[in-house]
Amino acid sequence: MTVILAIGGTDSSGGAGLTRDTAMAADLGVTVRPVVTAVTVQTDAAVLGVHPCPPEAVADQIRAALATAPAPAAVKIGMLGSAEAAEAVDHALPAGLPIVLDPVLKASSGGTLMDAGGFGTLLRRAALITPNLAELEVLAGIDGPLEAQAAALLAQGMQAVLVKGGHGTGSESTDLLFTPQGSVRRYTAQRLPVSKRGTGCSLATAIACHMALGADLDGACGQAKHAVHRWLRR
Repeated sequence: MTVILAIGGTDSSGGAGLTRDTAMAADLGVTVRPVVTAVTVQTDAAVLGVHPCPPEAVADQIRAALATAPAPAAVKIGMLGSAEAAEAVDHALPAGLPIVLDPVLKASSGGTLMDAGGFGTLLRRAALITPNLAELEVLAGIDGPLEAQAAALLAQGMQAVLVKGGHGTGSESTDLLFTPQGSVRRYTAQRLPVSKRGTGCSLATAIACHMALGADLDGACGQAKHAVHRWLRR
């Protein structure tokens, strides 16, 4: 049995967060150990409330999940909600586990969920961060082409940046993987005439699942892109 640790918020509408993480992992034959950072009150149209879990409760959940056999082989981090929660996660996670961090700043249905400066060292610790175009600009702190923004994040010490193209335009959706070695990998799929919440959760979770199953970063990103496209087609 392959297991990942999924850290994030609950979503009462079922469209995103840990519910979506678990559904995507199940599609890939992977088991999720969920760690709740916050309970959000959401519909498809709006965020009505956010109730954070105490940081010590977040850390306790991580320790309990890690103590359960078989051990998780990768970590997906979604909504954290506060700098205190990010710090608790950082301290509770052991070294050596690959981390995929989806830097959630706002919900698709509206509402701020995290301050851009609250991630602390988790951004640099993650094997991969997966910002969308809006998150990339905020995290990079500069205007300009996305290539320059990704380079700014790498210069800050990020290990790899996957810029998601789902919020772009055109007949194709292309995600771009930037690494400190200067390589850029492209993952392209036909843009479908559907709009679904939870695509960012699904992509990051699928990458973590494929890494847990033994894929390298490039392979995991490519396979995850196909997994999300299959889900959207369904």
